[in-house]
Amino acid sequence: MLQGGSTPGSAGPVSTIVLAAGEGTRMRSATPKVLHRIAGRSLVEHAVRAAAGTDPDHLAVVVGHGRAAVTDHLDALGAALDRKVTVAVQEEQNGTGHAVGCGLAELPADLTGTVLVSYGDVPLLDTDTLRGLLAEHVGSGNAVTVLTSVLPDPTGYGRIVRSADGAVQAIVEQKDATEEQRAITEINSGVYAFAADVLRDGLSRLSTDNVQGELYLTDVLGIARGDGKRVGALIAGDPWLVEGVNDKVQLAKLGAELNRRLVERAMREGAIIVDPATTWLDADVELGRDVLVEPGVQLRAGTTVGEGATIGPDTTLSACVIGAGASVVRTHGSQAEIGEHASVGPFAYLRPGTKLGDTGKIGTFVEVKNSDIGVGSKVPHLSYIGDTTVGEHSNVGAASVTVNYDGVKKHRTVIGSHCRTGSDNMFVAPVTVGDGAYTGAGTVVRRDVPPGALAVSGGPQRNLEGWVTSRRAGTAAADAAERALAAQNGDTTDEGPRP
Repeated sequence: MLQGGSTPGSAGPVSTIVLAAGEGTRMRSATPKVLHRIAGRSLVEHAVRAAAGTDPDHLAVVVGHGRAAVTDHLDALGAALDRKVTVAVQEEQNGTGHAVGCGLAELPADLTGTVLVSYGDVPLLDTDTLRGLLAEHVGSGNAVTVLTSVLPDPTGYGRIVRSADGAVQAIVEQKDATEEQRAITEINSGVYAFAADVLRDGLSRLSTDNVQGELYLTDVLGIARGDGKRVGALIAGDPWLVEGVNDKVQLAKLGAELNRRLVERAMREGAIIVDPATTWLDADVELGRDVLVEPGVQLRAGTTVGEGATIGPDTTLSACVIGAGASVVRTHGSQAEIGEHASVGPFAYLRPGTKLGDTGKIGTFVEVKNSDIGVGSKVPHLSYIGDTTVGEHSNVGAASVTVNYDGVKKHRTVIGSHCRTGSDNMFVAPVTVGDGAYTGAGTVVRRDVPPGALAVSGGPQRNLEGWVTSRRAGTAAADAAERALAAQNGDTTDEGPRP
């Protein structure tokens, strides 16, 4: 009778170890493999979030190549998740068994319960699958449970050899498999649940007596089996969940598959996505019911869109909050907040700190940075608004600029409520335009404008009559002017243009 390493039905403590020490030479990149990103998160972040979802007592990540950058990333991730992420260092990469041993060494010496082992380059592996593996492991009283998958073409993977009762007898690598074993389509994912005592004992008995001269984690299964303990398996019904990233081709492939799933989920939750093939969503993007996403849209990490809003076409938003019923068309934005039923674009640029109130407008070829534009206020076209506060129901004329930088410091412009500022205005900060004030076209506002005042600048217009005909004689402009003057004077003779 095979014996398990724990009592069936009793999970006990759970710990997780994520292996993320590999060099990833096939990525051909200066960036550590596990820091490459899909859906707005690094590969290792996907893995850590999946592991953290099991609510483990301990969560360790084994790092090696590029460990300074990876460790910094994990520290920030731990803070974001509000939980401790223990970092274990594998100084020399000496096999998966050695890597797990490095992780186990950072956990309590008297660790009991179950240890889940996963990888930092398997980004679609999710919490539900890990929970299923844990439930199978505990419920069957296994000493070791391996997560497997069935592939139409298993070439290159280790095969799962089972006994008649379904227990795992062995994991046979492709190069060592017989023709009969190579016909097996169930493959090893490399993700495991171990009884802690079985794992600790098995790691202590590993040998480097193999072709690679490394410590193989798979050998722990053979040791447990040889000791009469039960080794089981759980088949993941979705092969994508256990597919890893080894190069940038696979990175793109898994990124596209994850995006397909995110887009499909958004549609099932009520969003309208016109062209899923050209829509890209990061993992934490939130779309309200009846949001309309036009083609060519990228919504990146931290972006939320309220009910009934329209995004796109051809829009990229990062960490933006879009209110219900708003419209954002052909716009590039980051860290901006757009109010309900407000309008943005086309061809607008929203820089960090932009806030547009309900029913407001940021129009065509308008750039806004670190500015608060109030309810119902409009900046319709061809303007730059930086470090500015605009009150409610004001209108900023076309081709206006807030001149916020003196070469050393940034200064703030304040435009009050119910203001009407003319086209081609320059607001030289720091300056304040009071509530209800107007400014004339072409005004350079260098001094504060009192509430209700009209600000103008520059002298009266002067017309130098005859300047073109005398200074630009013989040009098409001079010819046109002479004909127009002749017509005004009653001379209808049309001599035509000069040769």
